[in-house]
Amino acid sequence: MLVYGINVLKETKNNDIKKVFTSRNEVKNYCDANSIKCIKVTYDYLNKLTKGNHQGVIIEVNDYNYYNLNDIEGDFVVILDHLEDPHNFGAIIRTCAAAGVKSIIIPKDRSVKVTDTVVKTSAGTINKVKIIMVSNLVDAINKLKKSNYYIYGAAAEGEYYQTIDYSGKKVLIIGNEGKGISPLVKKNCDFLISIPLKNNVESLNASVAAGILIYAGFVDDGKRL
Repeated sequence: MLVYGINVLKETKNNDIKKVFTSRNEVKNYCDANSIKCIKVTYDYLNKLTKGNHQGVIIEVNDYNYYNLNDIEGDFVVILDHLEDPHNFGAIIRTCAAAGVKSIIIPKDRSVKVTDTVVKTSAGTINKVKIIMVSNLVDAINKLKKSNYYIYGAAAEGEYYQTIDYSGKKVLIIGNEGKGISPLVKKNCDFLISIPLKNNVESLNASVAAGILIYAGFVDDGKRL
C-alpha cells in the first residue's frame, strides 16, 4: 500500500516501511538517519504515483494488519457501523488517538477499510489506535457486554447526550453516513444518545458527531473533559 505525507512518515513504524520515495532533501536525510530505504525522485514522479497531497513524500508500507476482538484495549471502545467515507474514518481515528481511545471496531463487509486516504486523513495517528475487524457487529457487542461494557448508540431519537452518565466501561457506536445505525445493532444498544440540531439540519457529519460524543464520554482520572 502507498501512503503519503510528512506526518505519516514520522508516525509510521520503521519496520512497517518498505521504502520511501521523496523529492525532498530533508526527507532523504531523515530516512538515512533512521535506516529507512529511500529513493530520491522528482516531484512529477510522485504525482504519477498518487493524486493525493503527498507533500513530496510517498511511503510504501505493508498492508494494514487488523486486530481481532481479543486485542481490545481500554475502557472506551468506538464501533463504526458500516461507515463508508474514508475521510470520516481517518478523522475519527485521529480524534480517538487524541482522546486516548485505543480501540476501534469495524465490520468486515460493506465498510470502509484502511486505505491510503484513511492513513493520510488520520495524519499518521492510525498507529496509535487498534483497528479491530469483526465478522458480526452484534456478536461483538454481546461479547463486550459480557465484559461489562455499556453500549451507547448515536441516534436522532436518543436522549440528549449531555444528560447521560458515561461512567464505567463503554462503547460508542457511530452509524453509516446515510442510514445511521442498523436496526439490529440499535436494538442491542443499552442507551441511544443524540446531539440537538437546529435550523432544520437533519444530521451532522459522522466524524463531527463522533468527535462531540467521544469527548462527552471520555473520562480522564475521573474528571469529565
